[in-house]
Amino acid sequence: MRKLLIPYLILIAGMVLLDVLWLGFIAKSIYADGIGHLMAAEPRFGPAIAFYLLYAVGLMFFALAPNGPRRTMRTTLTAAALFGTVAYATYDLTNLATLRDWPLGVALIDIAWGCAASTLSVMAAKLWMDRFEPAPASA
Repeated sequence: MRKLLIPYLILIAGMVLLDVLWLGFIAKSIYADGIGHLMAAEPRFGPAIAFYLLYAVGLMFFALAPNGPRRTMRTTLTAAALFGTVAYATYDLTNLATLRDWPLGVALIDIAWGCAASTLSVMAAKLWMDRFEPAPASA
C-alpha cells in the first residue's frame, strides 16, 4: 500500500497542475464562451478536492495498479486514456442529455481533455514507478 502512495500523489499533482493550466489559461475562453452562464463566479474548492482525490483513485485502480511495473507503458497509457475518456464522457454526455444549454463543442473538447490529462498524469506516475519500483527480475 505504501508503495502506491507516491504514484497516487503524482496522479493528484498531475491532474491539478494540468487542470490549472487548461482551465485557467489554455481553454479558459472556450469554457467561458460556451458555459460561462452556468459557471460559478468562484470555484468551490471542497468539491474540486473531492474530485481530484476520487479521480486519482480511479486512475490508480483501473489504469496504473493493474499495469504497474510488469506492464508496458503502452498498455498502461491505453488504460488511462480509456478511463479518462469514459469518465469525462459520462459527465459531458449526461450534461448534453439533461441541460438545455450545454454545447456539443464544449463536450467534445472536454472529453478529449479528460483523455489527455488522464494519460499524461498516469504517464508521470508510471515513469516514477518504473524508475523507483522496477518489476522483479524473472527467474
